Parts: sequence; C-alpha cells; structure tokens
Amino acid sequence: MQLRYSSEEILADHPYARPNLFGERRLHGGYGADGVYYSPRTLKRWPAIQAWRESFEGKGGELVDADTRILNAPHYPNLAQMKFLLANGVTLPLWNNLTTTGIIEGRGRMLATIQAPDFQPLVEEDISETATAHLNRGLFVAHGLDEGGDGTPAIGAHDQMWYVARDLVLGKNAHPVPEIPERGGRPGAEGREMPQIPVGHEMLIKQLMNVLLIEIRAERGFEFNVNLMRDPEAFADRRADADRAAAIIDQIRQDEASHVAYLQLFISELRPLHFKTASGVVEGKTFIDPVWAKIVAYGADQVPKMQRETTRELIETCLKAKPDGRALVERFDALGDN
Repeated sequence: MQLRYSSEEILADHPYARPNLFGERRLHGGYGADGVYYSPRTLKRWPAIQAWRESFEGKGGELVDADTRILNAPHYPNLAQMKFLLANGVTLPLWNNLTTTGIIEGRGRMLATIQAPDFQPLVEEDISETATAHLNRGLFVAHGLDEGGDGTPAIGAHDQMWYVARDLVLGKNAHPVPEIPERGGRPGAEGREMPQIPVGHEMLIKQLMNVLLIEIRAERGFEFNVNLMRDPEAFADRRADADRAAAIIDQIRQDEASHVAYLQLFISELRPLHFKTASGVVEGKTFIDPVWAKIVAYGADQVPKMQRETTRELIETCLKAKPDGRALVERFDALGDN
C-alpha cells in the first residue's frame, strides 16, 4: 500500500474525456469516458487519503467525529420557509446566502499559500507515511485551488460555481453583492490553549479545526440547496436551470468530501502521537480533544444562532415591505421547525 506521495501525484488530474461545461462556462473537474464527473486533482489524492486512513485505523487509530450530526441547529430558514419566501417574490435571503458562500469559498484559496510547520521534531513516532506529513506536499495547494481556482479565469472553481448556480435560479444581478460583516471569533481562541507545543503548530491546528467545522456545516448547506433546487414546487419558471444549479452544487459537494476527509484525518492522527514537551512526553489527545470540543460547541451552536438572527432580521424586513407583510411573517413562522 502506497503511503508516500509527491506533490505532483497529489495534484494529478484524471484523464478527462470532456470538460465540465455549463453552457459556455467551463468549471473545474471533468468527465471520464464513463460519463462520470471526477473532481479536480483527485486521481491520486483520494487514494492517498484512503490509504492513510486505512493505515491509521489499522493501527487502532480512531477518527474524530466529522459527521453533520455534531451540528445542533437545523438549517434556517427550512425548506418549507424558503419555498414560501420564493413563492412571495422574496429572493434576497437566498441570493445573499449563495453569494456569501461563493465569497467565503474564494477566500479559501489562501490555503494554497500557507506552509505547515514540521510536526516530526515534536513527536516520538515516525509520521512520514501520514496525511500530516503531506500537508505541504500538495494537500494544502489542492484544497486552496479547489476553493478559489488556479488564477485561470476561464475555469471556475467553487467560488465561481456558486455564482453560476445562483444566477441560474435567480438571474444575473438580481440583487447587489452583500457585504459580509466581521464576526467576533470564539472567546479564548486568540490565547494559548495548547501550551505544550510551539505557538505556530497550535495556530495551524486550530485553523484547520475551524476549516473542518466550516466544511461540516457546508455539507448541511449542500443538502439544503440541492433539495430546494430539485423541488418541483420551486423555480417553476426556471425548472431546467434549477436542475443544472443542483448538479453544480452536487459537484461542489463531491469535491469537498476530500477536504473533510484529510482534515479529519490530520486532527485524528495527532491524537495518539507522543509529543515531547518541556515537562515530559504527553499524548496529543490531552490537548487536542479539549480544544476540538470548544470549537465544535461554538461553531455548532453559537455561530448558527448569530447567523439565524441576521437572517431573521433580513427576512422580516423583506416580508414587511409587502402588502399584508405582518400576516406573511406569521405564515412564515408557522412553517418553522419549532
């Protein structure tokens, strides 16, 4: 089983038989001769992640939970509520959501530029055949290019894919591009929470933990948007375009699976390692697990609450601007999950 890969192998594409086209717009990835969509840069990346995972679990390693079940809050608004908004001509909340997602995806390109510190000097075990050892050997670059593209405007990555999907269901320039307000970070996140290891290593671990949780939350969004766009009662006047938009989001969803997998594996691999510290050798899980628990608690509970408050304010403003707006708000609320 191959466990060591070069950057060139991690970044290798499948031999596409045809490009990934939606009208005149080319998006990344492509289709094989079998007609199946293949995500970019996954010819060797997926087999590598699967091999590292098999090796890790074969040695008794346990993966941290990266399933959407760790999220507490349901999607807001829910499917029935969003269909109600669309039926009443309120498209701004969906426009803002899809646009904001694209903007955030574009910012993810920064992952292609970061350099992970070396973890090998900190631990007793040999980590050369792990995902951790390959962060700088293509994993970061592949992730960043998936999100924000390789700088070639002719081929759209995730940021552009979200805009294409948005325009298919809502039309180009339906609303202005929203401003994304700065949100305060998790309380205590800027201080030292892993004093057993150098600050640079701690910063990277926490950064990737945050990215992993964002990816987990994104899976909830993929499911919601695909279900909305494939709902026969939604976008009745754009049914074919809505199906194409759902196909694009499904492609993004497939692409993101490799991101979740390697980030989950990286965090999991650190847990059983024996870190050499000034006060002696300690297992990674002694400082990894408490911080991951804090990040999950904050990202799965507090962040959705803040997002819900902002979205709720926008929805009320949109509905109350219509005739009989208060009654519309009441009907909207009656469709809620609570």
